[in-house]
Amino acid sequence: MTTALLSTAEELHARVRHGRRAVVMTMGALHEGHATLIRTAREVAGPDGEVVVTVFVNPLQFGAGEDLDRYPRTLDADLKLAEQAGADAVFAPSVDEVYPGWGSPGTKSGGEPQVRVSAGPMGERLEGASRPGHFDGMLTVVAKLLHLTRPDAALFGQKDAQQLALIRRMVRDLNFGVEIIAVPTVREEDGLALSSRNRYLSPDERRTALALSRALFAGRDRHAAQEALRARAREVPSTHARAEALSAIGESRAAADAHAVATAAPGGPAAVRAAARQVLDEAARLDPPLKLDYLALVDPADFTEIGDDFTGEAVLAVAARVGTTRLIDNLPLTFGAAS
Repeated sequence: MTTALLSTAEELHARVRHGRRAVVMTMGALHEGHATLIRTAREVAGPDGEVVVTVFVNPLQFGAGEDLDRYPRTLDADLKLAEQAGADAVFAPSVDEVYPGWGSPGTKSGGEPQVRVSAGPMGERLEGASRPGHFDGMLTVVAKLLHLTRPDAALFGQKDAQQLALIRRMVRDLNFGVEIIAVPTVREEDGLALSSRNRYLSPDERRTALALSRALFAGRDRHAAQEALRARAREVPSTHARAEALSAIGESRAAADAHAVATAAPGGPAAVRAAARQVLDEAARLDPPLKLDYLALVDPADFTEIGDDFTGEAVLAVAARVGTTRLIDNLPLTFGAAS
C-alpha cells in the first residue's frame, strides 16, 4: 500500500470512494497509540473502505504560554507510520486551508475564525478550567475536519476522555451524520500513557511521571477490592444460620472482615480518590516533583464529580505537570449495581 499525502480538501474530495471512510484526527508526532487508532479504523472501514489520517497542529486549542511553537512536527515519520498501520491517505492541510484568511489578519475576511463551536459548561471543567478556551478550539477544528473529510466514522482515543465526551456531545447536539468510535488508551510497558509530549521528559522526569498511572491503578485496585468484598458480603444474609455455616468451614473471621470492610466508611468514590491521592502526594515530594493540576472522579456524561451514592460508569482522571511538561491520564470505573 502507498499512502497518499494530500494538502487540500479538493484533493481529498477528488478521490473515488468505495465503502466506508474512517478518519483518525491527529496533531502529528504519531506514536503507537495513533497506530492503534489507525489499525482500528482499518477494521472499521473494511477492505473496500478508506482510512484517512489528518495531521494538523491546531493553533486555536493552544492557550497563551502553551507549547504551540515547540509542538513536534514530524510529517515524514508520520506518513511512514500511517502507511505501516494501514492508512490510505494522510491529509495534512495548512493553517490557511483549514482557516481561510488566517495569514491575512488585516483583511475583513482574514485572521482567526469569528464563528466557533462553544463547548458549553462541560468545556469549562477540569481540562477546560486549566486551559480556558481549549475545548472551543478543539471542537471548532474537529467540526471543520469532519466537514472537510466527510467520514462515515471518526475514531478517538480514550486517553483524552473529556475531549471524547465533548465530541460525542457536539455530534449529537448538532446532528453530525458520523459515528464516533472510542479506542482504549495505549500504554508503554511501565504504564505511562502514550503521548506525543512524553518525548519532552528527561529520564528523572519520566520516573516521576509514572505516578499518574500508578495513582489511577491504585484507585482502580481499591475500587475492585471494595466491589469484591461487597459481592462476598451479599452472597449470604447476615443471620445466625449464616454465621454457623461459615464457622463450620472456618471462614467466619474472613466473612466478618469482608462484611465489615464492605460496609465501612469511607468507601466507594471517597476511598478511590483517597487511594489515588496518596500516590500523587508521595510523588509531590520526589525530585523532580509532580505538580498536581487535578484529580477527579467524574460522571462521563457531564464531567461533574460523582457522589458517594453514585452507581454506573465513571472516569477517574488526573492531570499534572512534571518539569515543563503537562500530562493527563484516566481510567474508566463502574460503581454499584451496574458492575
